[in-house]
Amino acid sequence: MTREERRHKLESFGSAPALLSAALRQFPKKMWLYKPSTERWSIHETILHLADSEASAYIRCRGFIAEPGNPVLQFDAARWAGSLGYYHQSTREALEIIRRLRKMTYHLLFTLAEPVWQHRAHHPSQGSMTLEDWVENQERHIPHHIEQMKQAYEIWLRTHPPRKPATPSARPSVAPRMVAINAGI
Repeated sequence: MTREERRHKLESFGSAPALLSAALRQFPKKMWLYKPSTERWSIHETILHLADSEASAYIRCRGFIAEPGNPVLQFDAARWAGSLGYYHQSTREALEIIRRLRKMTYHLLFTLAEPVWQHRAHHPSQGSMTLEDWVENQERHIPHHIEQMKQAYEIWLRTHPPRKPATPSARPSVAPRMVAINAGI
């Protein structure tokens, strides 16, 4: 990857929390707990997952830099979601965690010397990878979940269509007697 390509990836990586906040404004809060199916997460759960994932990424990134060659910290996202009571946790606080940790990691990555980008670690599901590979994966993580949220919203809209406002022709007309009373007749 060239330096220009890396800079572009880092900019995308760094702007992901703002992208997430903008996407969330599209979805009514009343549907954030809606689950399209039992296997899929609600928007609320996805936000909490992203916070846990960001905390893990914060540590993983530093491991690549400070301890190359070591295994990458792994966590079972589905198990965490089921065990940590996501339903009872604050999405506002989770979004703040995402924003702050991503910002710190983004600033750290911009300071790295060229050789550090080739530091390797062993990822349990992806094998040996460089820090550069890892950043590419992380850069896609939040946008991937935003797409899942959009799909959940589309399903929710099909099953919860918005109410149509009353049209003027559908309103009952004022009875003639009421007009006479109001006119003082």
